[in-house]
Amino acid sequence: METFVFLFSLSALGILYAMNTIPELQEPYVILGIGAAVLVVVFLFYLLITRGNPPKDALFFVFSVFSFTCVIDLTSALEYDGIISGFMEFYQKTGEPYLGTAYAIMMCYWDGIAHFIMYLMMISRITDRKAYRTLGLFWAGSLCANMSVFIAGIVAGKYGSEIRPVFWLNFLFLSMPVWAAITLFTRPKDRPLIGGYNAHHAQSMKLIWRPLDLILVLLLLAAMAFTTLRGLVALDSPLGACSIYLRHYEPYLKDPVGYPRVMMLHLFFYGLPLLGAFVYGLLKPGCAWMSDWTVFFAGAVIQCQWAHIGGSLHPRTTAPFRIPTDVFWSVLAANSLYAVIPVLVAMRVHSNQYFFLKIAPFPGQTGLPNSEEKDTKYKDK
Repeated sequence: METFVFLFSLSALGILYAMNTIPELQEPYVILGIGAAVLVVVFLFYLLITRGNPPKDALFFVFSVFSFTCVIDLTSALEYDGIISGFMEFYQKTGEPYLGTAYAIMMCYWDGIAHFIMYLMMISRITDRKAYRTLGLFWAGSLCANMSVFIAGIVAGKYGSEIRPVFWLNFLFLSMPVWAAITLFTRPKDRPLIGGYNAHHAQSMKLIWRPLDLILVLLLLAAMAFTTLRGLVALDSPLGACSIYLRHYEPYLKDPVGYPRVMMLHLFFYGLPLLGAFVYGLLKPGCAWMSDWTVFFAGAVIQCQWAHIGGSLHPRTTAPFRIPTDVFWSVLAANSLYAVIPVLVAMRVHSNQYFFLKIAPFPGQTGLPNSEEKDTKYKDK
């Protein structure tokens, strides 16, 4: 099925080409109508072809329809970068002109490549009746961050006065991953929920005897400091450190397009508490929520940092807002490390979950069990 979805999604190029060559289809309200109609038709198409063997997961249709839009986003990015032409010229004028900003171009590359691959992988697993909860949470975090920064950046940035009717379709692409995230968070986990002997042993070890966790705690504290600094810069703090950082390291934070500032505020108000919670989760045994939230947050941060780093380096960003040459590699390294830290934490949690499991009580005993039987209990799906 994933191969069919991939091939059918390429038909979006035909629709774009037709709209680009027929002037009557290039009016703002016509673009909105066609966009909404295409989404409905694609949904009904997949509903029809799966009628004989309907998928048991409704998110199959979300992933299939969004795969179609991934081709549109990738086409937009490629056309703005001058790699292709003849598909999106009309959309640049009467559709969404803010897609021509450096941040939005990098966002479209992420959607057209990374999200597209995730959709196909999740469709494959749904078709094969396999679990995809972890990948789904990573995708949900990525797209939630993508669309929340995108929508808020449009309204708060210099394109706030150029909102066209098709802008309102973006709320669909925000609401769907929010709904998907709620759905996935509430599903039973496909991992052990209760630990036995090994979990008891892992949780009896102090942080000093867990060097990997100690390193991750230090990295998370550094990420919290970095998040606070950039958040204060976005809030126009008069602190000297904020002025120095803005002037000499990341002037892109004040790019008038608005996306960098909105992203920093998102990380400051939402990411900072989560980073603190992850530090707590690495110190306090039995935080079972770590397995879900670390994956969700890793998807959000890596998407944001991809668009942020790429936007600050893109030639469409004017020279005054690019990274200064003398600190280029240090700023790039700091941003890259910031993107990787949540991924490392998520990998640590999923590679060895004993420290994060609830410990099963042993009847009649208060210490370790005398025999090592089955180490974990699984919750029935």
